[in-house]
Amino acid sequence: MTLFTAEQFNAIMEDELPFAHEVGMRAETIEERKAVLRMPTDERQLRPGGTVSGPAMMALADAAMYAVLLGAIGPVKLAVTTSFNANFLNKPQPGDLVAEAEILKLGKRLAVIEVALHSDGFETPVAHMTGTYSIPPRD
Repeated sequence: MTLFTAEQFNAIMEDELPFAHEVGMRAETIEERKAVLRMPTDERQLRPGGTVSGPAMMALADAAMYAVLLGAIGPVKLAVTTSFNANFLNKPQPGDLVAEAEILKLGKRLAVIEVALHSDGFETPVAHMTGTYSIPPRD
């Protein structure tokens, strides 16, 4: 059972994560242990050489990690990234980037999450990210 919906996450991005909202990040689906987010790319996310910058891809992946975690544990806004690893694999194609996040391990205090990024319409991954989120104790 999903404890947090894509619509609820999109509202958080609009109200409390202005950067994510301004660049057009949107949660498409959030399930109990999986989430899909999308980010359109334009000149704001490009680096010299005309490819999507690493920080833009990392921001999308981190948002996807946060979304899938909230889907599993509910609206715990103070859950935070404690580690993040990025492997950039291929040059993204023009258009939207899609992040597919999955929880690998969910404990009481930590969650380990994996994200695959790909260009919309292409199966070849452009990046693979993993991260650990700290979950605050519930009162």
